[in-house]
Amino acid sequence: MARHVDDAAELTVADVVHKHFNVLAAGATVADVRAWFAASPHRRMALLAEEGRYAGSLTLNDLDGVADPQAPAAGYAHDGPTVSPDAPAQLGYSTATSTDARRVPVVDADGTLLGIVAITADMAGFCGAA
Repeated sequence: MARHVDDAAELTVADVVHKHFNVLAAGATVADVRAWFAASPHRRMALLAEEGRYAGSLTLNDLDGVADPQAPAAGYAHDGPTVSPDAPAQLGYSTATSTDARRVPVVDADGTLLGIVAITADMAGFCGAA
């Protein structure tokens, strides 16, 4: 179920975070990430983590032109943007919609990956937020 963006004015990112998400190991290869994306057409951002700590994120486009499938995917990952769980939900929305992925990782002050803000295809709601 998606929570509508117009109803989020008084909410924080913690209220709209999608807590059911997949994480790839920080040591994943380019081939691992490509296979992960290939498993579902709904996957728009891969999250890398090591022992629960955020290590970066990638879109499939980040791997365009990478010839070596055994190369570490972390070398192509971005360390941001991210949002804090205490940030306004509207900031999560605007950050997530600033890219084609319509996603932004939620990371606390200690670097722990807590979830992801994911925006619906019609841009009207937060995916996975009840």
